Amino acid sequence: MEEIRIPTKVFSGNDSLDWLEKLSNKKILLVCDSFLPNTPTFDTIKSKVEGNNEVTIFSDVKPDPPLHNIMLGVEQFSKVKPNVMIGIGGGSAIDTGKAIRFFGEKIEKYDIEQFIAIPTTSGTGSEVTNTSVVSDPEKHRKFPIIEDYLTPDIALLDPQLVMTAPKSVTAFSGLDVLTHSLESLVAKDANTITEALSEKGIDVMTHLLVECYKHGDSEDARKVVHEASCAAGIAFNNAGLGICHSLAHQLGANFHVPHGLACAMLLPHVVLYNAEHDKTAMHKYAQAFKKTGLVAQGMGDQIAVRRLAGKIKQMMIAMDCPLTLKAFGIDPATAESKTETVIADAKKDGTFPGNPVVPSDDDLRNIYKKVIR
Repeated sequence: MEEIRIPTKVFSGNDSLDWLEKLSNKKILLVCDSFLPNTPTFDTIKSKVEGNNEVTIFSDVKPDPPLHNIMLGVEQFSKVKPNVMIGIGGGSAIDTGKAIRFFGEKIEKYDIEQFIAIPTTSGTGSEVTNTSVVSDPEKHRKFPIIEDYLTPDIALLDPQLVMTAPKSVTAFSGLDVLTHSLESLVAKDANTITEALSEKGIDVMTHLLVECYKHGDSEDARKVVHEASCAAGIAFNNAGLGICHSLAHQLGANFHVPHGLACAMLLPHVVLYNAEHDKTAMHKYAQAFKKTGLVAQGMGDQIAVRRLAGKIKQMMIAMDCPLTLKAFGIDPATAESKTETVIADAKKDGTFPGNPVVPSDDDLRNIYKKVIR
């Protein structure tokens, strides 16, 4: 029996933030990126919830949310005892909010009424997933907290919030969406519904991501990409991910590579590896890429998959993304010295079991080595 869960109510459009005006007589803990307070974006959101609500702000959010920052947020949670939480920002902010909720509810022994997510990047899909990815800097590890109840109740997708994102954020977060789409497409728990969402994500990102990078003020393109990010989040929340993410988490933990960039470095190599070792994965990749219209329908699957891998690299080059750790600034000798740690921790990652192929340690080493130099 397959279970397909889409518990989040999603509101999209440049008037979606108006939904916040429904909140009344609530104690709200608002978790946001550190640079957001005193910006026009934040002031707009804050003005919609202030009214007769009691609003407390926690903005000490760091990339790859470290445990010690999350515990500072938990202290705030314990003081406020909110009944509503709002996460505003990129994946790190929303993940921080989820983690604060996770620990805060356990410590205070009560459940909040509602969690609302407002993404300001088109990337992680955290606004519709049950996962919060947390880092432990002392152990150079990232680990996911996965609980269905952490899935936000409401997601508000306002395309205007992503239009001012730096170009690098547009590129890295968008490549994360492409990774979510391609990994969930072939993941072990994929089904007809998730595959439809995955294929749409592949289509949208291969056509519009570079345009959003070059012309960030195109609201129509931004809205479609923002919705595709959400769709890919729903897809992988149900279907799972795979070794691209399990390895990418190690690049972030050990070398501080931004998550979407780490995924993109690995993605062409993982696609080719999965296609080589699993005929169903090869066919799914090929069919999805053919549906984009970027290659001919009659093209053989193997060639189509190679073209897909090439397209990913082409998009990265067009958006000035480094293709390897060396190009990112990591000494190859340092990267090589971490090989066994990367492999061991990748196998422990919560995304690892979803891959359509169970790789050997040598397989993982070979993929990792391809992104070192």
